[in-house]
Amino acid sequence: MLRRLLALIRKELQIILGDKQSRLLVVMPVIVQTAIFPLAATLEIKNSTLGIYDENHGPAAIELTQRLRAQAVTFTHFIDIDNDHQLNDAIERQRALAVIRIPPDFSAQIARANATPQLQLLLDGRRTNAGQIAAGYIQQIVQSYQQDLASARTGAITSTPSSELVARAWFNPNLDYLDYILPCLIALITTTGVLIVTALSLAREREQGTFDQLLVSPYTPEMIMIGKIVPALLIATFHATLILIAAVFIYQVPFQGSLLVLYAGIILYALALAGVGLFISALCSTQQQAFISMFAFMMPAMMLSGFAAPVENMPVWLQHVTWINPIRHFMEVVKAVYLKNAAADHIASLAWPLLVIGAITLSAAAVLFRRKTA
Repeated sequence: MLRRLLALIRKELQIILGDKQSRLLVVMPVIVQTAIFPLAATLEIKNSTLGIYDENHGPAAIELTQRLRAQAVTFTHFIDIDNDHQLNDAIERQRALAVIRIPPDFSAQIARANATPQLQLLLDGRRTNAGQIAAGYIQQIVQSYQQDLASARTGAITSTPSSELVARAWFNPNLDYLDYILPCLIALITTTGVLIVTALSLAREREQGTFDQLLVSPYTPEMIMIGKIVPALLIATFHATLILIAAVFIYQVPFQGSLLVLYAGIILYALALAGVGLFISALCSTQQQAFISMFAFMMPAMMLSGFAAPVENMPVWLQHVTWINPIRHFMEVVKAVYLKNAAADHIASLAWPLLVIGAITLSAAAVLFRRKTA
């Protein structure tokens, strides 16, 4: 039995890696995505443009403008705006992420003792997250300027704080976005490889006319499924290893946890995904149908994984739906191992849903496969 299984696994690997183009398709997408994704898929605000519409040109407005140019590290480009038409054009054509408008009476308001001068900050609502982050930076600079003005009026610091808030980020001290994105890449790229290999396997056999040969061979349906699953596990492990090597040695994101625990999680995750892929493959008659079905599953699953937006921000009913999503659970596992070096019992509490999902999906795929071969 073991010899027959090894022969079936070898046959599947030869189909996947039998020629140079197939081998390149296994390796090159991972390398390209690992090189581009961490740099492109970032929520950090860098190299943005701030528009400054100064209608006052007084000393207070000039000082505030100089502070914005010097302290707003989020913005590397600044444009001077002279009229409302230029302001509308800057936002509409996305030449500026934000525009700060200094009113004509700004310096006069500053000179008054009890006046509260107002500034207008206009944001590009099409870039909601970036706009909110940029607004926070600008607000800090404006508040610092107002505090300095209040101190200068009284000749001393207006109030002495009784306590100081010191922020410290655990597991990512520098709040570097690479430390977040690279562990997530292990989950995302592994997902694509496993689903492609398993979802297209049986459909490919049907199109090539080799499926009937499998049915009359001495292989049971369970052995055929194992022969399809093992290559997917090997490819998932290979992809995860490539990303892990790049994360540690190229992007310098230190690995904090246990390799044994990480690879155990990868195997559990690959089994859960293999069940989904085989279920799709058994359900579809052609590779085109399987490919479309695979993406119909993969895109919502990635959106509900917590990668693009925290699961806690979703509606309550949708948070419950994410419990059947294997990507969500493996995303939590890989971040806990990679960044936190979490204890084994904590990892087990995160990983057990993968075991349940794998058992359900593989059982459903086996039942459907038996019906197709009956």
